[in-house]
Amino acid sequence: MSVANYIKQLLSYEEYSFSLNELIENIHKSETSIKSELSRLIAKKEIISLRKGFYLVITPRYSSAQKLPLQLYCEKLFKYLNRNYYVALYSAAKFHGASHQQVQRDYLIIEKPKLNDISKSNLDIRFFTTSNWPDKNIQLKKSDAGIYKISSPALTIVDLIHHQTKLGGINRMLATIEELSEELTNSDLIDLLSWYPNQSALQRLGFLLEELGMHKDYQELIFNNLMQNNFFPVLLSPKSNEKAGAVKNKWKVDINVKLESDL
Repeated sequence: MSVANYIKQLLSYEEYSFSLNELIENIHKSETSIKSELSRLIAKKEIISLRKGFYLVITPRYSSAQKLPLQLYCEKLFKYLNRNYYVALYSAAKFHGASHQQVQRDYLIIEKPKLNDISKSNLDIRFFTTSNWPDKNIQLKKSDAGIYKISSPALTIVDLIHHQTKLGGINRMLATIEELSEELTNSDLIDLLSWYPNQSALQRLGFLLEELGMHKDYQELIFNNLMQNNFFPVLLSPKSNEKAGAVKNKWKVDINVKLESDL
């Protein structure tokens, strides 16, 4: 069997990615001849090398974009890497219907250690790590290629708030947070509060919900959760050379940036 025929077979099962190891196991040819077939298919732009030893199949539907939607290959990629992952941040927001930020980049949160971001031809994938792997708030969604993992609306919001300095700041994401807040459910928030360790992100979330005039009942849940521990003043927008000063709100959030949503 040729590599091209193996790829046809994969596509008949709606699989859009494969590893070199998989080819070596299934095609009775030398590694050298498999690699030269791969090189020819890459030159014809029928496949893309995503990471060393892992490839994406570019079907006619995606040939002009020269990239695949993340949900068609992320599950298989992380099985190959043997790592936990979830689709996160602006990528997750888009799947939850908060597509205000038209980002071309894909975002994933993974277990440590960090992976190098991928930036080649039309692919732009950014990896963030967390040392507190969630045991809740990760949802399974279905794509043409099967199941993939994605952060729930509540986890997506606190992840955005937590990583705001690497994502263009709180004002850039304010409209996205507002749209995501409409997708929040009681059970999603209760699940988050049962394990989420980052109090400063919860303080900022409570403060933002109050500022946006949304979900009084959810604000109360978050505040009651914070009151179970000591919580301390935090800056709305973290700055390395700035400490939180006097705070006038119950969330103990020092408003060091003027909030301006572009919704």
